Amino acid sequence: MQDGLIKAIVLDLGNVLVNFDHMIAARRLCSLSDSSIEEIYNLFFDSSLTCLFEEGKISPSDFFSEIKKTLNLKLKYEEFLPIWNEIFFLTPTNYSVYKLAKDLKDHYTLCLASNINVLHFEYLKKNFSVFDIFDRFFLSYELKIRKPEALFYQKILKDLSLKPKEIFYTDDRLELVESAANLGINSFVFLGIDKLKEDLLKVGIKLNGL
Repeated sequence: MQDGLIKAIVLDLGNVLVNFDHMIAARRLCSLSDSSIEEIYNLFFDSSLTCLFEEGKISPSDFFSEIKKTLNLKLKYEEFLPIWNEIFFLTPTNYSVYKLAKDLKDHYTLCLASNINVLHFEYLKKNFSVFDIFDRFFLSYELKIRKPEALFYQKILKDLSLKPKEIFYTDDRLELVESAANLGINSFVFLGIDKLKEDLLKVGIKLNGL
């Protein structure tokens, strides 16, 4: 580990390391439901039901039952799974972030912090090779709480036994970054690989030509 203030780098998952779009699933389900694409999308992205699922407070089968009832779907659980899961894809930016993080791995504790449900995480682990570089995983369904709740970030601080100023954190959503920043964590909105490098340099992380 390098000598310096920052001891750990915490990265968000969605739209940082792996991109996603719930609209992909909404389009596939639209022909099987009375609901519109927009209604299905809103149910999948940040609805109260999805929040409960991402906090690990309802099981995958209970989540599906509520989806099926709400959307009036004639669909089996096994048929729903690929529709729910196949919303992820990699971009050149994702690859660049992964490579940069991998190059920093020997010098900093690398952590992943994500609002995510168990089905998506298990699917991603099987299909996307971006998780091997991380020392710690802070997942909402395991912590039973989601970003931007302060307790989410406090759990990270406690687990790592670090002070807020010793952590670098980036996320693509402003409200999540602001919540962490309020605790004193060095927090930055993710706006691409070049901006990420600038932000790392700001807190004293040496990139050595990366």
